[in-house]
Amino acid sequence: MTGPVVPRLRAKHPAESVNDASIIEKSWVDPTQFGVLFDKYAPLIYRYIARRIGRPGTEDLVAETFIAAFGGRHRYDLARSDARPWLYGIATNIIGRHGRDELRQMRISQAIDGKAIVPGHADRVSLDTTAQSLRGDLMIALAGLAVGDRDVLVLIAWEDLTYEEVADALAIPVGTVRSRLHRARMQLRPVLQQRSATTTIREVLTND
Repeated sequence: MTGPVVPRLRAKHPAESVNDASIIEKSWVDPTQFGVLFDKYAPLIYRYIARRIGRPGTEDLVAETFIAAFGGRHRYDLARSDARPWLYGIATNIIGRHGRDELRQMRISQAIDGKAIVPGHADRVSLDTTAQSLRGDLMIALAGLAVGDRDVLVLIAWEDLTYEEVADALAIPVGTVRSRLHRARMQLRPVLQQRSATTTIREVLTND
């Protein structure tokens, strides 16, 4: 299925000192400036969406994300110099409309991780099998989280956003970010306890 195509808006890249808000403000007058933002962040948004729903269809949702961002650029808060939370928020809303795709991807990831690996050195096989089993269990646990809790968790664990940036992305108070993250961690704790106490959710989820 062919999805929407993001216009390839071309502009000279600004100096490093020019922040995202300045680029967006310039795009109000010169729409081609928005192409700079696309070139800068499309790879990050692609990775984020692909991790959540799988690669099939990801390009369409990336395009949808930036089309929505382009259409809403006049409402962007210029006090925010970093546009990443804004873009992640748009992408998260779009992913939310494809919830079945995300749950299917989690089941696929669990199935792949649960497959037997090619035999090799005995110790290495044992370690790999344990890691794959843990990640598969974690994907199942993730699928059981409330959508809002999962959004907070993956933005912090996968995309390394701060609490404040997640709050900005999802348009919720920082206190809500903290409570959702705490609830998600408590629900995932039994899975993580299969590993050492120092193992983090980020280490397991980003082992791909």
